[in-house]
Amino acid sequence: MQDRKPNNRFSLPLLAIAAGVILAAGGGAAWWAKHSLDRTNRTIAPKVPATEQTQPTTSEPIAQEKVEICWLDPQDNSIELVASTQAFQKSIRPQEALTAAFETLLAGPQSNSSYTTSIPEGTKLLGLNVDKQGVRVNLSREFVSGGGSASMEGRLAQVIYTATSTSSSDRVFISVEGKPLKTLGGEGLLVAQPMTRESFEANFQL
Repeated sequence: MQDRKPNNRFSLPLLAIAAGVILAAGGGAAWWAKHSLDRTNRTIAPKVPATEQTQPTTSEPIAQEKVEICWLDPQDNSIELVASTQAFQKSIRPQEALTAAFETLLAGPQSNSSYTTSIPEGTKLLGLNVDKQGVRVNLSREFVSGGGSASMEGRLAQVIYTATSTSSSDRVFISVEGKPLKTLGGEGLLVAQPMTRESFEANFQL
C-alpha cells in the first residue's frame, strides 16, 4: 500500500484566516480598551463650563450700613448710654435697618450681657417709617407702663438714639398705639415732638 502524505493545500489559507481573525479580535480589544479608558477619563474629570473657567475670583469688601442699638450701663452713681453695632449690606434701606435694630432693642439684651434696658418687657414695634421729616416710631402701650422718672428718661433715650443711629441729626416722632406721645409715666414727663439728640440732652439727663 502506498503511503499518502497529508494534504496541506488548505493549511496556509486557514492559517491566514485564523491570523486575520486574531488580529481583528486584537484590534477590537485594543479599540474597546481605549474607548473604555476615554469614557472613564471623561467621568473622572468632567469638563468645566467655559464661564466658570474664565470667571476670576475676587474678594472685594461689601459696603455696609451700620446701626447702633442703645442700651443702659449702670455705674456706681449714674447710668451711661452705650451702643452695640449691627451691620447690614449697604443696599438695604435705612427703614429696614432701623426696623431690625428696634426689634433687637425691644427683645432686650442677651442674658450674659452686662447691659440693661428700661424699656418694659412686652413692648412691640407697631411700625417704623423714615421720610423727609424724620423717623417715625410707633410702639405698643407697654412702652409707657411702670417705672419712675429715671426709667422713663432712660427708655426715651434708648428710642431716640437708636432711631437716629443712621443719621444723628434726624428728628424722631414717637407714637404709642398710633397716637403721638405727649407725656410719659405717672409723673407726667413732658415729651416734645419731634425729638432730637440735641433736644434730649437739653431737657433730660440720665
